Amino acid sequence: MSILKLYIRFTVKSTELSKTNLAPIRCRITYNKQRKDFSTGIRVNPDHWDPNKQRLLDQSDQEETTNMQLSLIENKISKAFLMLQVGEEPFTVQDIYDAYKGKTLEKELGILEVWDLHNERMERLIGKEIVYVTYQKYLESQRHLKDFIRHQYKVSDKPLRGLKMSFINEYAYYLRTVKNFQQSTLNKAIQRMRKVVKFAIGHDYLDKDPFLLYRAKSVKKELVFLTVEELKKLEKSTFEIKRLEVIKDCFVFCCYTGLAFKEMTSLKKEHIVKGYDGEDWIKMKRQKTQKELSVPLLPKAKKLLRRYKSDSDQLLPVTSNARFNGYLKEIADLVGIEKRLTHHVARRTFATTVLLLNNVPMEVVSELLGHSKMATTQQSYGKIVQRKVGEEMKRIRDD
Repeated sequence: MSILKLYIRFTVKSTELSKTNLAPIRCRITYNKQRKDFSTGIRVNPDHWDPNKQRLLDQSDQEETTNMQLSLIENKISKAFLMLQVGEEPFTVQDIYDAYKGKTLEKELGILEVWDLHNERMERLIGKEIVYVTYQKYLESQRHLKDFIRHQYKVSDKPLRGLKMSFINEYAYYLRTVKNFQQSTLNKAIQRMRKVVKFAIGHDYLDKDPFLLYRAKSVKKELVFLTVEELKKLEKSTFEIKRLEVIKDCFVFCCYTGLAFKEMTSLKKEHIVKGYDGEDWIKMKRQKTQKELSVPLLPKAKKLLRRYKSDSDQLLPVTSNARFNGYLKEIADLVGIEKRLTHHVARRTFATTVLLLNNVPMEVVSELLGHSKMATTQQSYGKIVQRKVGEEMKRIRDD
C-alpha cells in the first residue's frame, strides 16, 4: 500500500513587487496530486531569496525573523497533516489547509452513510407513501454498493464528494461481471443509487451531480401476453389436478382484472363495492405504489369469484408467487402455449388483449392498471397502440 506524502514549498512572487521593492512569499501545499496555494503574508527582497533552500539569505535581522516565521508555518502545516492522518478519515489538501488555519473540520459523509440517512427517512414513510418491499429493495441495493466498495477499494466507505462518473461506471461493471446481474437488474440498482445521490444534493451534502452525463444501457424486452385465441384456449382447458385448475382460474381472473400478484392474493370481500354505474367494482390500494385502484368486475371475472365463494374473507386461494409461476409452466406445456407464462403475463394480457386491442384509450388503461405515471403505461404498451393504428390504416387502404 503506497503512502501519500505531503510537499510544502515556498516561492517568492517577484512579479508582484511593492513600492519598497518587496515581493510576497507564497506557500504551496501538494498532497495526493492536489495543490493548495496561499499567501504567507510575508514580504522580502527577492534578490536575497534562495529558491533552493527556500529561505531568506541576507545576513540581516529580517533574515532570522523571516526564516523563523517560515519554519513555524511549515511546522504548523506538518502538524495539521499528522493530526488528519491520526484521524484515519480520508482528507484532501483543502482539509490540510483548513486544519492549519485552525478551522474545525466537519466530518465528511461517506456514500453509505448518506444512504443510511436516506433509508431512515424512507422507513418512516412505510405505509404512508411507500410499501415495505420498496424499502427492502433500497437496503438490498445498499448492500451491493457496500460489497463493491470493499471489493474495489478495500475500505468500509468512500467519501461522498469523491463520487464521480468513473466510480459509477466501475460499479456498473462490477454488478455485471462479479454479481452477474442482468442489464435490467443492474439498471434498477444504479437507479436507486441515483435517487440517493439526488437526496444528497437536495440536502447540500453534495454540490455536483456525478450522474449528469451517465446514460444507462437500454433493455429491449419482449412484451409477452396472451392473444385472444390463446386466452380462449386457456379458459376452455380443464385439469384433473386441482392445483392446476385453481392456478389457471386465478390466472384467467387476473387476465380480466389486471391485478398484480400482491393484489390478487390480498383480495377480500371488502374490496368488492358497487360503483357509480350500479355494477360491482374492485376498489383497493396497489401494494407497489399505494395508488387507489378501481377496476370494473367483468362477467368472466365475476363468474370465477362465484366459483371460489366460501365463508372465508379471502376471495381467491393463496399460494406463493414462485409456486404460482411454477404451476403456470406446467399449464402452458399441457395446453400447448409456447410462451413463458408468469403471473405478470396475465396483467399484460388485461392491458393489451382485453383493453388496448379493444380500443380502450391509453389513459384509461393506465388508470385501470393503477400506474403512478402515464409514462409508465406508454413505455410498456406504446408499441401495441402503434400496431393497432397500423392495422387500422391497412384496413382503410384495403377498403
